[in-house]
Amino acid sequence: MIPIHSILILFAFGVVAGFININAGGGSILTLPVLIFLGLNSAVANGTNRVGVFLQTATGVYSFKKEDYHQFRLSMKMSLLTLPGAIAGAFLSIRIGDETFQKILGVIMIGIIISMIIPKSKKSNVLVEDSKITWKIVIAMALIGFYGGFIQVGVGFLIMAALNYIMRLNLVHVNMHKVFIVAVYTLPALLIFILQGDVNWSYGLSLAAGTSLGAFWAAKFSVRGGEKWIKVVLIIAVILMSLKLWNIL
Repeated sequence: MIPIHSILILFAFGVVAGFININAGGGSILTLPVLIFLGLNSAVANGTNRVGVFLQTATGVYSFKKEDYHQFRLSMKMSLLTLPGAIAGAFLSIRIGDETFQKILGVIMIGIIISMIIPKSKKSNVLVEDSKITWKIVIAMALIGFYGGFIQVGVGFLIMAALNYIMRLNLVHVNMHKVFIVAVYTLPALLIFILQGDVNWSYGLSLAAGTSLGAFWAAKFSVRGGEKWIKVVLIIAVILMSLKLWNIL
């Protein structure tokens, strides 16, 4: 039986991750290493994390709909573009060695830290909405799907960048589409991990309870006021987790 302290840890990290993921991205930077630290091997941690991701994004879609923010037809078009890559990425993830996966995860986390530190250009967040599916977004969604199916960590940043810079959607619509896209491609990826026996349901549902709660409120409130502090905590946590994954700590 899962220890009570593990349930509380996963729920607490899940709330924070769910809130961050809906408004920005990078929540799996916290949850995936925590699952590994609680004793799961990398493959099972990767699969178990998808339980929280799927329920979190499904809750986010529902919450956005309650707030009357939805464009399901456009969201579905983009989601379908991610599916082939997501399935291929999930299959690759379960076939590589545990040590290799941890080292890849460590490198990706360091890359995410660098992206957080690089100053962003100060431009308006009110962008023109363009709902056309161009060849650029087709390629971007296919690659994002593969990355999301493979490792998931930081995929929200990639989706936001694609929708913001390529499709020129405003940030409210970016987040609205993002949670729908992640929910759709996560389902087949999760099924692959389930069929391989790489999901710990006790851990996954404990995490999902937290991510769903965080996601529900995230669609209603903004985290912009606390963004700087969130980045500081994330950067510190990611550095420590990456060093641990590389067996430096």
